[in-house]
Amino acid sequence: MDYTFWTALWTSVLAATVTTLGICTIRKFRSWGQRNTTYFMCFAAGVLISAPFLHIIPKSFAMTPHAPAWLLAGFFGLHLFNRFLTAFVCEKDPDRQEFAIGLIPMMGIGLHSFIDGFIYSITFTVSIFTGVIATFGMVLHEFPEGIITYLLLLKGGASERTAMLLAFFAAAATTPLGMLISYPAVRSIDRETLGALLALSAGALVYVGATHLLPRAEQDKKKYSLLALAGGVLAAVLIVLSKA
Repeated sequence: MDYTFWTALWTSVLAATVTTLGICTIRKFRSWGQRNTTYFMCFAAGVLISAPFLHIIPKSFAMTPHAPAWLLAGFFGLHLFNRFLTAFVCEKDPDRQEFAIGLIPMMGIGLHSFIDGFIYSITFTVSIFTGVIATFGMVLHEFPEGIITYLLLLKGGASERTAMLLAFFAAAATTPLGMLISYPAVRSIDRETLGALLALSAGALVYVGATHLLPRAEQDKKKYSLLALAGGVLAAVLIVLSKA
């Protein structure tokens, strides 16, 4: 394998390491994390809603004329899965009513992280400098992403060990996995296919932020929740600007 491959691989591993660091940090200070889950959810909602609208959606629209359909598919695909989960899992097991609040965001974040791996392959293939710029932008959101995934899984009823493992595989391991899967075929991936994947990811992220995180956060009515939301929006703006 060439130098480009190893550079893309190790930067994707760096992203996964930062995510894992977030998971381990919040696990060590669990009581503090649970008291402030609402603020983390608001921050995550700000990032997960703003980043698609500011960058991922416009980028996907520029890459394929079918992006609107894939965006809709990503949004309603997770909605339908949520309905299925509620009807056939939660209603049949009253003790797991909160299960969806952890699993659905985990899926959305996992899809997004997997696509991040594709982005590492593509940008480093273009040039090392382009890859470094992309890495700087993406790594900014990895630490809180690990925290959010772990806390939401706990809130959904998962044990500490299960939440840690699921958060690691969904939010961390998927990034280098996406890079490894995409790199051999990166030169043969056409622009429209990548645009469709980006739009699908954007739809999933908007669904997670708008229909799962924000409503739950509003129920708790924390004093500084709006400030946390604004912080997430600002973080998304900084991430997008860092990629410009």
